[in-house]
Amino acid sequence: MTDGTPPISITRTFAASPEAVFEAWTSPAQFGRWFGTEATAVEDVTMDVRIGGHWSARMILGNGAEIGWHGSYLEVDAPHRLVLSLSDRPGDQFERVTVDLQEVDGGTEMTFTQSGGNMPPENYAQAEEGWRSFFDDLSKGLSG
Repeated sequence: MTDGTPPISITRTFAASPEAVFEAWTSPAQFGRWFGTEATAVEDVTMDVRIGGHWSARMILGNGAEIGWHGSYLEVDAPHRLVLSLSDRPGDQFERVTVDLQEVDGGTEMTFTQSGGNMPPENYAQAEEGWRSFFDDLSKGLSG
């Protein structure tokens, strides 16, 4: 964090095993289904899930605008922890996303954080709202 902006932190429980939730984060086909919600299409997802490996995805919004997401994997401890960098712009201003998974009665508790300080505070509020919507779709995909 560079500017004191608090990180996004979301804890969510899914009715699925840690392995299934981890797979949803690391399988291009599954990631493309929940990342971006039903209102968008996510295509051209590539994932080299290893420390130092890169990932990318192209999000197509309802109005036709496109967002190119990319980053790299900083930590991979299947099925417990995934840490990756994330950006939707050129250059080296990446956010840090951490996904911790813990088995609980009835499923998996996911603790998600995004930090970096590379966006204005209002963008973090928008990003948090977006992630929450993404996780609604992730939950549907894991239970259906």
